[in-house]
Amino acid sequence: MKFKYLFLFLVLIFTVSCDNNDNADYEWVQVATPQIMSKDAFRSSVNIKEPRNIEKAGKIYVYKDYIFVSDINKGVHIIDNSNPRLPKAIKYIEILGNEDVSVKDDFLYVDSATDLLVFDISDISTVSLVERLEDVFTVYNYNIPVEAEAIDYNKVDFEEEIIVGWTVVTERRKKIDERFVDIFAVDNVSSNSNESITGVGGSLARFQIVDNYLYTVGSYQMSIFNIQNLKEPVLANTQYAGWNIETMFQADNYLYLGSTNGMYIYNLVNPSLPEFVSEFAHWEGCDPVVVDGDYAYLTLRGGNACGQLESILEVIDIRDKSNPILKKRYELDNPYGLGVKGNTLFVCDGTSGLKLFNKEDPLDISLIKSFKNVNSKDVIPLENTLLMIGDNILYQYEYVANEVKPISSYKL
Repeated sequence: MKFKYLFLFLVLIFTVSCDNNDNADYEWVQVATPQIMSKDAFRSSVNIKEPRNIEKAGKIYVYKDYIFVSDINKGVHIIDNSNPRLPKAIKYIEILGNEDVSVKDDFLYVDSATDLLVFDISDISTVSLVERLEDVFTVYNYNIPVEAEAIDYNKVDFEEEIIVGWTVVTERRKKIDERFVDIFAVDNVSSNSNESITGVGGSLARFQIVDNYLYTVGSYQMSIFNIQNLKEPVLANTQYAGWNIETMFQADNYLYLGSTNGMYIYNLVNPSLPEFVSEFAHWEGCDPVVVDGDYAYLTLRGGNACGQLESILEVIDIRDKSNPILKKRYELDNPYGLGVKGNTLFVCDGTSGLKLFNKEDPLDISLIKSFKNVNSKDVIPLENTLLMIGDNILYQYEYVANEVKPISSYKL
């Protein structure tokens, strides 16, 4: 009997030992699996609908008396803002895979995953799709859930299918040195003319129209479209733009790309082929950028998936475009988008509200006002009014003497 118990004890020890070794090689991982749709069904899903509530507000864009608000990955809402005190939703365009918009002379350009769509909005009551350029974006924003630690692409046919959503589950997986899958390893396939009207986007935009060209940027690639024929844009060029690009701003014939690792500057001497000028590098962080005169202003948000710990505003001297220089840093709480009008810098500080800074001296800016009871994400300073979006609410303010006062708040 003693030998029997000894044998059982040894078996138990061996089993536990093996199990411990096994556990050392495995871990629990949050795995994101794509929800897919055939490209045919995807491209047939565009619909012009009556107004509806927004699920998750994204980018904002202003054209004439209209405000366009993206419903992340779902479509675009059109708001009549002819009376800023009483804005009114009038149309919803269902566009799967949409994030960005731009408008020129009554033609609306939007992304739809890998495609570029063009809508005629000359008669806002009868918006119509007039063009679709298929597979012009080599890589689009997959909207990967922030909690995902690994991605399962095994069942996706990128030639015939589109990713339209995600399912996240916890799985026990064997440890690997580089856990997160490189999502880009998959080879899936305002105007100067007085007669022309181009809209205005916020600092989180990835689309910019300059004269006869529409510039778009993905995570690492820029796509340039010739839009001289507004209803029939032509893909003029694609080129490497940088790494982890998130935003694009244009000023004085230059493009400024905000990435998680810094800012890239391109000139538009040859508008169909932007030329790289320089890169300003910083630690990793989410950072939209705006430019005013000799300085660029970047916000870096900390305590998030972007990687950095601090939340700050950086002031970059760009007088020499080939050698941008960091001149000043200011602490913030939770910054997102920003904008400039005159000597005022508007910063969306997330849950800490909208903050107004006097930037007459960019190296010594000072807080002049704060709207604390709002959740702010992005802002567009217009000639007579200021638009701000946050937490699915559109806020509007007016400039009164040296004050900025609320006009309205509209639940999207």
